[in-house]
Amino acid sequence: QVQLVESGGGSVQAGGSQRLSCAASGFIIKDYWMGWFRQAPGKEREGVAAVSPRGVITSYAESVKGRFTLSQDNAKNTMYLQMNSLKPEDTAMYYCAAAPAVSSGSLRADTYNYWGQGTRVTVSS
Repeated sequence: QVQLVESGGGSVQAGGSQRLSCAASGFIIKDYWMGWFRQAPGKEREGVAAVSPRGVITSYAESVKGRFTLSQDNAKNTMYLQMNSLKPEDTAMYYCAAAPAVSSGSLRADTYNYWGQGTRVTVSS
């Protein structure tokens, strides 16, 4: 049974840092496309970062390039999102997702099959 569990959300001041974790079970993350998405109130879910199987390709949304870093610990079967220089506009519910293959862009939510329950990040100014 595939399961994704996010953790690490919370409140932080603008300019601060936070690290999100996504613990996976029921499959091996290095064999899957893995992604981080976020959804702010009243907005559509948007792709933040994604990585291809075996970490060959990592993609980032323009809005987070240079500030966010996706990484994986294959021994722990866990994916991370290190978020630095946080801004109030980064406030959202953050989700991790997995897919055995992507039929469209890796930052498109509709291409992922499995989702976690989300963890909330609030950045105050």
